[in-house]
Amino acid sequence: MTHPFAAWTEIDNGLVPVEDGELFYETAGEGPAVVLLHGGMLDQHMWDEQFSWLAGSGHRVIRYDFRGHGLSSTVSGDWAHHDDLCALLDALDVPRAVLVGLSHGARVALDTALAHPERVGALALASPGVSGRALTDPFLLEHIKGQVAAIGAPDGDGMERFVEHFLRMWVDGPHRWPSDVHPGLRERIRASAAANAEAHAEGMGAGMPLEVGAADRLSEIRVPTVVFDGDLDSRDIAANAHAIALAVPGAHRVRVPGAGHMVNLENAAAFDHALRTFLSAANGHRPSGIAR
Repeated sequence: MTHPFAAWTEIDNGLVPVEDGELFYETAGEGPAVVLLHGGMLDQHMWDEQFSWLAGSGHRVIRYDFRGHGLSSTVSGDWAHHDDLCALLDALDVPRAVLVGLSHGARVALDTALAHPERVGALALASPGVSGRALTDPFLLEHIKGQVAAIGAPDGDGMERFVEHFLRMWVDGPHRWPSDVHPGLRERIRASAAANAEAHAEGMGAGMPLEVGAADRLSEIRVPTVVFDGDLDSRDIAANAHAIALAVPGAHRVRVPGAGHMVNLENAAAFDHALRTFLSAANGHRPSGIAR
């Protein structure tokens, strides 16, 4: 199969079985493995631009839909994203990979680095979530409350309002109105989130993700790490980025100007340049895993 935006290379895709489900993945290119981990309520296509250039620049790039997202299985019980990822790496015969994650994807990357350190060569964490760190920003908490109310709305437009609260939190952010954001970006994320919410509605509340609690263990990570955060994102995400940069030995923080939460799409030039530089340096590094 080939993608319309990547006629220069063949893209393999398929389904990998995991406990109580399966994961849909795509992979292309040859070289050191890089896995792209998407944000919550989205799918692997939020990485279209990065997938294309990574596959054409000497990397084997892999992306997939998390359980409960995209073309992967709907959640049916408790599960661990970090174990799902390792099952995918096993199926694709990838002993170790650089993990590039945004938001919830960064949260999964951190958990994987702690639960399965031998599988992770480096971490690139964008707008990072961190398991074990609670949200405290009043802006986010208010919209989460709105999402909860929308779920049980009797008026028929609950899902639309649920998605709009998602966009306010994770596209617009606390410093902008919807009209301040590029309409193409907002519509791209809206369409993805709405499709995902509809496809996996029956899995909402069906199980709980089993996480590592990375917040108290960041100093154990011993692989090259870079963390990106947009200057228009919420203060919780800025605090997460600061905590990672402070606690992970040698970690480097990149503040992305003119971007909210979706840093890889809002300022792709700055993000891609910094990621290329990081990967070039990381590929020459031999990771030592977790501090014992």
